[in-house]
Amino acid sequence: MKKRNEGIWNLHGLGRPLAWAALPAAALLVAGCGGSDGGLRQLSAASPGTLQSCANLATTLALPNTRITSAAPVAEGELKATGVNTPIPAHCLVKGAMNQRTSAVDGNSYAIGFEMRMPVAWNGRFLYQANGGLDGSVVTALGATSGGAPVAPALSQGFAVLSSDAGHSAPTPFFGVDPQARLDYGYTAVGSLTPMAKDLIKSAYGKAPDRSYFAGCSNGGRHAMVAASRYADQYDGILAGNPGFHLPKAATAQLWKAQQYAKVSTPDANGQPDLNTSVTAAEYKLLGSRILAKCDALDGVTDGQVNDVAACQSAFNLQTDVPSCAPGAARDGSCLTPAQKTVLADIFAGPKNSKGEALYTGTWFDPGVGGTNFAQWHLGSPATRDAGAVAFIFTSPPSTVAAFSATTGLQYALAFSMETDYPKMFATSALYPESPWSFMTPPNEADLGTLKERGAKMMVYHGIADGVFSPVDTANWMDRLQANHQGNAASFARLYMVPGMNHCSGGPATDQFDMLAPLVQWVEQGKAPDTVLAQARGAGANVVNAELPASWSANRTRPLCVYPKVARYNGTGDVESASSFSCK
Repeated sequence: MKKRNEGIWNLHGLGRPLAWAALPAAALLVAGCGGSDGGLRQLSAASPGTLQSCANLATTLALPNTRITSAAPVAEGELKATGVNTPIPAHCLVKGAMNQRTSAVDGNSYAIGFEMRMPVAWNGRFLYQANGGLDGSVVTALGATSGGAPVAPALSQGFAVLSSDAGHSAPTPFFGVDPQARLDYGYTAVGSLTPMAKDLIKSAYGKAPDRSYFAGCSNGGRHAMVAASRYADQYDGILAGNPGFHLPKAATAQLWKAQQYAKVSTPDANGQPDLNTSVTAAEYKLLGSRILAKCDALDGVTDGQVNDVAACQSAFNLQTDVPSCAPGAARDGSCLTPAQKTVLADIFAGPKNSKGEALYTGTWFDPGVGGTNFAQWHLGSPATRDAGAVAFIFTSPPSTVAAFSATTGLQYALAFSMETDYPKMFATSALYPESPWSFMTPPNEADLGTLKERGAKMMVYHGIADGVFSPVDTANWMDRLQANHQGNAASFARLYMVPGMNHCSGGPATDQFDMLAPLVQWVEQGKAPDTVLAQARGAGANVVNAELPASWSANRTRPLCVYPKVARYNGTGDVESASSFSCK
């Protein structure tokens, strides 16, 4: 069963591995010291160091519950990440495992596998690279932090970088049968790895890191949000991208979406609904184009991009702004049927139970819904990713491999009950004493008092056209955080919405940006980032975004604004340049 399905689950699990980086610091736009930190503690800057030992770490280092399997120098050169060769400095690569054990529940062997890359010329900083999806593999510890393609990851900037598999060795959901593996995936792997990594750095450099940072997107963004709550005393800067911080609810919402799309799907050869026939790529592009036509000018200029997404929700009407197909009309992408409109309206509003209670936040209408990644999450993910994740990780007790093998992922999704199965994410038992909701989500998520009081900072970004984790949910979190901190949350935590961007990257968006450099400046110099420069990945980029509109400049730039501000055109200037826009 595991080998047969492993290829499916390796499709980035519930997200994508964190392997996309940032613009060089020279291209960074950080507009002044925006806003006051309200007299909060100012942390000092990190001081550099030089690697003192490497190869001998495998034989001389003794850390609690840790086995170092190898330690070897790596010459300056290039490493490949997401198909791109990325320049890297000379460094020490250490591989190992923590907390090795054999499960008394499923009989499988478990450990928290990791690798750490420590540059010879060190900037005094540590970065925990939180990986996406179901974890389950130790991906290259480059420390790529944000944006659509690897450009200048943390390792190349001089950080010591850690990557891990979060406690299980395959990107499949079956580890959810083991109670401890669940907790490791949720939060305890980070708790074990963090002090170990700092001790390892101290052994290699002769001093512990001066400043510690945590970054990830998707499930990695969830890891970051959890770290901001559970491990705020250990990290000075947190970067969370497209965070699935309510992942159990989001995953069950994916199953509910499958049920809605099935209503307008054509049966396949086995009589099962083919979700890909419910709304075709051409029909999604039609929806995106109609949203753009209605909302493009709301930010002061018609430029093929919607910045004022809040105003767009009032301006755009699915029923009247998208042509309705006449009875019997061909499905050629020029219209939507009334039944399709009903399904899409429900999906964008979000799932509810029979009492009308919202079970997960809906999402926004944005032109990026025409992006291929958006449709993939809606139509392909429920059967191939979310069904198994819900069955084994996000419900208690979990399914058995035998029971899950007796059906298909699509059948599981279509049979999932939002009335009787959904509440299982909050359930506990003697064998599973902590509920999936508890071990997956940040406790007291709107209270980051520990982070605030020690002078640490947090930056969060979210693509407005994310097809799996609701950007509205993240905006609502920021609203609650502001309210809980008397409207002063911006002194230590800021959210940046990325118009048009799909899940972590892609879509018709300026999706290349560096948030690590401004986070470091904020933490160590007190320069609060009012804006971050975002750039399109057109011709000439190391990874070209094939979904950029032909009317855009290949190098279009835009300011990403601190939520709830949006980028508005100044009235004059080149519409392809960020300098022609202001955050208001």
